[in-house]
Amino acid sequence: MIDLSDVLDARVRVEETARRTPLDYSHTFSDMTGAEVHLKLETFQRTGSFKIRGATNRIETLSDDEKSAGVVTASAGNHAQGVALAATKSGVDSKIVMPENAPISKIQATRDYGATVVLWGDDYNEAQAKAHEIEEQEGRTYVHAFDDEKVMAGQGTIGLEIMEDLPDLDTVVVPIGGGGLIAGISTAVKEQNPDARVIGVQAEGASSAAQSLQKGEIHTLDSVDTIADGIATRNVGEKPFEVIQERVDEVVAVSDSEIAIAVTTLLERAKTLVEGAGAVALAALLSGAFEYEEDELIVPALCGGNIDMNTLTTVIMRGLVETGRYVKIRTVLKDRPGALDDLLDVISAQQANIYGIQHDRTSRDIAMNAAEVELDLETRGTDHVEQLLDALREEGFDVEVIA
Repeated sequence: MIDLSDVLDARVRVEETARRTPLDYSHTFSDMTGAEVHLKLETFQRTGSFKIRGATNRIETLSDDEKSAGVVTASAGNHAQGVALAATKSGVDSKIVMPENAPISKIQATRDYGATVVLWGDDYNEAQAKAHEIEEQEGRTYVHAFDDEKVMAGQGTIGLEIMEDLPDLDTVVVPIGGGGLIAGISTAVKEQNPDARVIGVQAEGASSAAQSLQKGEIHTLDSVDTIADGIATRNVGEKPFEVIQERVDEVVAVSDSEIAIAVTTLLERAKTLVEGAGAVALAALLSGAFEYEEDELIVPALCGGNIDMNTLTTVIMRGLVETGRYVKIRTVLKDRPGALDDLLDVISAQQANIYGIQHDRTSRDIAMNAAEVELDLETRGTDHVEQLLDALREEGFDVEVIA
């Protein structure tokens, strides 16, 4: 099991390539939660993710023969970019296997950092199997995304920075995919402040760690399904799991809707762009996934900002829906002049803004003398949505919320 000395050694290798990232006190999230919230903005890291730290530490400890043979790895995107940049800076050839559905932006960025990209499989685990084939065929060194002590120690340098900036912290909240990040951070934090809590967070659609802790052995999911693609792994690694059992106090899960709210709130209130995996720590705090005291010093680690633009559009819309800022409704009107005007008069009186209207007379689900209408509306919160719906129903409109 890694210890503090491993993380301190890693910092010497990592600091020439990785940036020291800010720990920023947030008035907004402190007011929203009642805690004293300091955001660890690892989204400002080179490659947009913490992965450059672990990748650098691993590659810098390769032998000369291993460097000459090159490296290979599998990744959904962030580790890919970290390995690509770290390898290129060290003059090492890198080959990265990514799932076929990996975000286009991450694929292109990995290529731009100098790696050869191979697209293979539906998820990380299938990509990993292909990468091990390449390892055997080409004699490359496999740089694991999380199940490697040098990688874990490199990620732990985030914990060193947190402790230097806020030594009296009460709780640090860390995403869990394969577990390398939380293994490193918990080692750096707990060995300097044993009273500090370390809370791990997974997406509900990729939540294997809590079940593993309950069983006392690693539990592997059959599949994963979450917008947080950066932590969409079926299981935690063996080496990180040992550390998690020893040094992590609690593991919780958050839904995709809660992640979307965190992403949109960070963008709107903190002017900070994160990907789904980078938002889960804050999502856990905002949703009350774990208990905390008033004025508790809490550090959510925002560890990834590489979100695909198409995904971002979907996430923002989901976040707006969840917070009552956008609603789509359906109703059926009499097919006569003025019927639509009557509906719009009620919406206008409630000061909802009409984003779009779809009007259909041909649906087989309605009467021949009726028309189905769908409206996309911009609203001002959940209370405003309820007021609007009540007003429509009081005027006799049978309204269904469809988004």
